Amino acid sequence: MTATAAPFKQTFFPSAAMQVERRSDGSIVVTPVTALHDFRPNIPAELARQALSLGDKTYLAQRAAGGGPWIRQSYRAMKRDADAIAQWLLDQKIAPARCVLILSGNSIAHAAMKFGAMSAQVPVCPVSTNYALMGGDFGRLRHVIALVRPAVVFAEQAALYKRALDNVDFGDAVVVTDDPGLLQRPSTSLASVLATAVTPAVSRSIESIDPDAPTAYMLTSGSTSMPKAVIQTQRMISSNIAQASQVLGETAGWKDVMLDWLPWNHVSGAFTKMGVLASGGTLYIDAGRPIPGQFDESIRNLKELAPAFYVNVPLGYTMLADALERDAELRTRFFGGVRLALYGGAGLPQTLYDRLQQLAVDTVGQRIFFTTGYGATETASGCMAIYFPTEEVGIGLPMPGLTLKLVPTGARYEVRLRGPMITPGYLANPEANKGIFDDEGFYRTGDTAQLHDPADIGKGLKFAGRLAEEFKLASGSWVSAGRLRAQLLEACAPLLSDLLICGENRDYLAVLAWRSTAGREAGSAIQQQLADKLGAFNAGRGASERIERLLLLDEPPSVDAHEVSDKGTINQRVALARRAADVALLYAATPDAQVVLPGKT
Repeated sequence: MTATAAPFKQTFFPSAAMQVERRSDGSIVVTPVTALHDFRPNIPAELARQALSLGDKTYLAQRAAGGGPWIRQSYRAMKRDADAIAQWLLDQKIAPARCVLILSGNSIAHAAMKFGAMSAQVPVCPVSTNYALMGGDFGRLRHVIALVRPAVVFAEQAALYKRALDNVDFGDAVVVTDDPGLLQRPSTSLASVLATAVTPAVSRSIESIDPDAPTAYMLTSGSTSMPKAVIQTQRMISSNIAQASQVLGETAGWKDVMLDWLPWNHVSGAFTKMGVLASGGTLYIDAGRPIPGQFDESIRNLKELAPAFYVNVPLGYTMLADALERDAELRTRFFGGVRLALYGGAGLPQTLYDRLQQLAVDTVGQRIFFTTGYGATETASGCMAIYFPTEEVGIGLPMPGLTLKLVPTGARYEVRLRGPMITPGYLANPEANKGIFDDEGFYRTGDTAQLHDPADIGKGLKFAGRLAEEFKLASGSWVSAGRLRAQLLEACAPLLSDLLICGENRDYLAVLAWRSTAGREAGSAIQQQLADKLGAFNAGRGASERIERLLLLDEPPSVDAHEVSDKGTINQRVALARRAADVALLYAATPDAQVVLPGKT
């Protein structure tokens, strides 16, 4: 049976009917007909409610050190620890302009620290652990410290972060960690903080939370410059959780078992932690990553838990497809459990979507429903989704509570968003705040999209690249690198896992690329296969889309060099700058034998 002939597993979505306003200037305003359900803009109050209702039900679970058995934390225990942390923070009398900096990976203690800070009305700023684990002068960490001015730094594992903690100036911030004796600087033990006696001041603080005050500073990826701190509020986070729960929660089974690896310093991972809390489910923290050598842990957990909801970036889905094709037990467990799969961070290639659906049909006779989580750090998390029948990948339609404005830019539309889940702005960055909203209060995402069917908004949108990723060839022709990258990956499937578009101020476009598993299995034949695919891809294309050369890279993308973001996507500009020698090889007057030329043998 072909994938398109098979039914989807049962889904439970609300209406995706849209009110559409087409304006004389060509812009389109799209608003869901279904209204957003009522929500309470207070995450700590939600934790209190769930602790009272669910008690000893497991909220979070993480593997013991070394990949041992699961360590579990109940809703009641999470509330207890968060309250102790909140009381300790209240006792510190932290000034309103200060925050709690979290310098730790996903963990039970990380969650307790975040909820405790929210309860005490102290903004929390989770930071990528890479900022503290890489070599050099810790430039990004120093930048963030100067930007958010932490009063408290939580670094759960003293041994792991010792070098950064001993060498970076945190000012007068109090460091909280598991083993203060390992550090050169005075610090406080997490155990002593958790032993703090709780007073009624914590409950009073929770009840008096201002839903529109800063509650979190979420950092942008910083792929082209130093990270910006996006202000998030309780209203932002709670409305985003409410809209996603209303649209996806029933199908996804958020009230049951969840498994997720996405880092909590990124909005997608942070959303999952709080979305599961609001739904009363159990979240298992996946220590795996879509990186060679680390994905095996994710496979192990998928086999054990078989969740109804699975989320990953496109690179992770490529690795999953490879694993599913090799492992019959994994296929049976994964497709037997999953109902809804979400992709974010980049567009999912249609060929990869078709490949996964065919595997599902071959295994269980049904397709799984794929949705997207389109959004940004500035929108709390994903605020658009696919929740309507479709055979095509894309970025979907706005969920209840969000209004979408599409502004024409050539053959595409610039995406602008308005709703309670949108940030009020960036912390201490007046320059960035200048153009963040248009004159109607819509947030300018900097992304572009196209309609799957210009005559029918209901069929959704597809991502068409970021305006910031556009560049000019030496001829002055504009190149939409993001859109071109997605098209080229599609055309070269399944041989490549990712690629970099080169050509800014050059005479022609060229590509640096990494082999996928299928590409490595092709051996030396990959050169001819890619030459043929490039030749077919170039047919009928102009200079701003035609690829003249391609070079396969042996060294994988480097996490330590910031080539790979925490969510597993490639930072294109960082990678190109780091691989300048490879770019030079691409543009040599006489192409090296390693360079693939379109249509050549």
